Amino acid sequence: MRRVFLFLQGPATPFFVRLADRLRAEGHRVHRIHFCAGDVAYWVGRPAWWYRGRPEELRGFLDEKYRRHGITDQILFGDRRPVHRPAVEHGEACGVRTHVFEEGYFRPYWVTLEREGVNGHSLLPRDPAWFWKVGAKLSEPEGVVPFASPFWKRAAHDVAYHLSNALNPVLFPRYQTHAIYAPLEYAGYVKRFAWLRLYGRREEEKVRSFISTGRPYFVLPLQLNSDAQIRDHSRFSHMGEVIEYVAESFARHAPADCHLAIKNHPLDMGLMPYRRIVSEVAQRFALSGRLHFFETGDLVALLKHARGVVTVNSTAGIVALEQGVPTLTLSDPIYNLPGLTSRLPLDDFWQTPEPPDVEKFRRFRRVVLHATQINGGFYCGQGIALAVENACRELTAERSALERLL
Repeated sequence: MRRVFLFLQGPATPFFVRLADRLRAEGHRVHRIHFCAGDVAYWVGRPAWWYRGRPEELRGFLDEKYRRHGITDQILFGDRRPVHRPAVEHGEACGVRTHVFEEGYFRPYWVTLEREGVNGHSLLPRDPAWFWKVGAKLSEPEGVVPFASPFWKRAAHDVAYHLSNALNPVLFPRYQTHAIYAPLEYAGYVKRFAWLRLYGRREEEKVRSFISTGRPYFVLPLQLNSDAQIRDHSRFSHMGEVIEYVAESFARHAPADCHLAIKNHPLDMGLMPYRRIVSEVAQRFALSGRLHFFETGDLVALLKHARGVVTVNSTAGIVALEQGVPTLTLSDPIYNLPGLTSRLPLDDFWQTPEPPDVEKFRRFRRVVLHATQINGGFYCGQGIALAVENACRELTAERSALERLL
């Protein structure tokens, strides 16, 4: 069946335009809406509609396009952007299938592709018995192609996209970005990565030295304040609140010989002074010498040797489960299931962390990989080519991979 695809906002890379070209080559019709100058820059001269109206008028604009052009499917990156929320809601009402791309639940060789929603809006069942039953019938994925995706490529695309958005006041004066910090991001990135070039190796050695002491410790991996996982799928406003909340519980209830390692996110933009926050929290809760902040370092090694991991809803929790480490979530990510994450209150977790059931995690992993992940990436040539190839089959299938399992 030939379908009619509507592309909304994608990642700041050539992925969406190459995916659209592939769908056209297979005989499908493709349309696109530009919401900002960055969208225009990454569509590379191909025809598109420009939306320059007010946010509250977007639903009517979409309705007209759906009906006049017979839109059957819409494709977008991240279901919580302001320009995507009306599309997801109204698309469902109009019978338009929504395909949502997001960073992979498992990394580094996967991206997420689900219908209707991702993360907290994923259609994955929350029934551990279902994962146990279905996962027993699936095998490990075969033919997974690894690839290298240097950070500088992602950074270069991001800079190009946002520099183009300097034209928004003229071209798209009513556009509301989903980014919290906008232009301040780059000043933060420059400062942080200049610091990492000077002191990154020293920081990595600090992590190795910390692990080698053999002292018992827990890990709190930080997330991005701008991430929808924090903004829309948690009760916290920012990671500073998380640090204070977790540290206070740790001070009151963790064994006296335990330490807490706080590891920054590799893509943090450096606008929140975490080192100072951790120092102040350590003083306030009498944790000097037991609270440690690491700007960078080997997260997998840090998790692997930990007594337990506390996270809001980060994919670092999945990495911890892969390592067999007891994990507690402060929100409700897709992996927050009995047998995987701890059912204990945070105050009790410090005393009796229980490891995940290895076989339950294996089956969970098989299901999630089969139902929601495609081999590929957004930021390098090989990764994009893989993602385009593997996404096309899923986008044009009458039933999604998850629907076929259900």
